Amino acid sequence: MMHILRPAFAAALMTAICAGPAPAADSSQADAKREERWQLIADYLFDDREVLPNDSLIKIDAPKRAQDAALVPITLTMPEKDKIKSVYLVIDDNPAPLAAHVTFGPAADPGSLQLRVRVDTYTNVHAVAETKEGKLFSAVAFVKASGGCSAPSGPSDAEAMKGMGEMRMKFAESVQDGQPAEATLMIRHPNFTGMQMNQLTRLYTPSRYIDKVTVSYGDQTVLEVSGDISLSSNPAIGFNFVPRGNEPMKVVASDTKGERWEQSFKVPPVTN
Repeated sequence: MMHILRPAFAAALMTAICAGPAPAADSSQADAKREERWQLIADYLFDDREVLPNDSLIKIDAPKRAQDAALVPITLTMPEKDKIKSVYLVIDDNPAPLAAHVTFGPAADPGSLQLRVRVDTYTNVHAVAETKEGKLFSAVAFVKASGGCSAPSGPSDAEAMKGMGEMRMKFAESVQDGQPAEATLMIRHPNFTGMQMNQLTRLYTPSRYIDKVTVSYGDQTVLEVSGDISLSSNPAIGFNFVPRGNEPMKVVASDTKGERWEQSFKVPPVTN
């Protein structure tokens, strides 16, 4: 669904974009323009709901200068995890700012979340926590990177699409009863942005990306992820879950071309 938002974002942000970046020497003007852009995005995403800065409910860890703009690691930490219903990750100056919306289910431990994203230019990155009461709180980090959305996914489209939909799940070595356990899901998919030039044809590859991932543990949902082009190629999602019994963990993923993949993983035995 989120790919539908991009034209609306473009229209909402046109004034700020046409104004151009503020001179580097005038940091206060640059900060004001970034805040103006964020308010436009927040107004569109959340309508009239107030988003309050508060890093006691959500914290964001991002590199100040990314080594690879197409693979920028982001870690979100929710210290008061029992209050959290979902989180939004917004890369303000990307063509599609809303990178992901992650909703936690009853089998999740919402204490932390790791994602890899694309960053197209120097930008603020906002993390917004939605509480179970429906309130919104945000944290922000500034990331220096450029070109992440147009970076090629491989030497050719065919090469980038090999094995598309294959999944791997890595669990922590020790899974203890009653203690949050770590897991990392990796999905093979080029996540074409529509801004990448095919290195052989010199034509732009049409966008095609994973737009929904659902992780369940037995009969309970761990998390649901709605994604867009700002998620990296071969997305990796690190999350915590609540161990119980020896039930399998199932992943269902789909992309914007209607492809669907499903795979189950054996969770390590729970120890006392």
